[in-house]
Amino acid sequence: MTVVLVAACALVDVDGRVLITRRPKGKTMAGLWEFPGGKVEPGELPEHTLIRELQEELGIEVTEACLAPLTFASHAYADFHLLMLLWICRRWEGIVTAKEGQELAWVRPQRLKDYPMPPADEPLIPHLVELLTAPGTR
Repeated sequence: MTVVLVAACALVDVDGRVLITRRPKGKTMAGLWEFPGGKVEPGELPEHTLIRELQEELGIEVTEACLAPLTFASHAYADFHLLMLLWICRRWEGIVTAKEGQELAWVRPQRLKDYPMPPADEPLIPHLVELLTAPGTR
């Protein structure tokens, strides 16, 4: 079975909200929400994938120093196995803009479970809730 490596990012704004994007019509799993990012190309470092994808998808500039690794998810789909690495980013240059026709939503961590996501993204949510939610508000 083919293993697909994906780098994803939880952009966190000053209010502690996380950015998720909705997959546009015509793409696999259209209509589901996900963390921005993309497939790691052969010979590419995952951090460089994120820097490239965030610029292409959202029009923002991120430096490697602003990316903090958080966790990963491993999920077997019918025809491939997905390994998704998740970083947190709280600092970037530019204004987050939907560059590829996707819908954007800034969501409180404890509300992420209210948005339908691909199966590989769902296990990442508890890690974000734990990191970004004050004790007693979970």
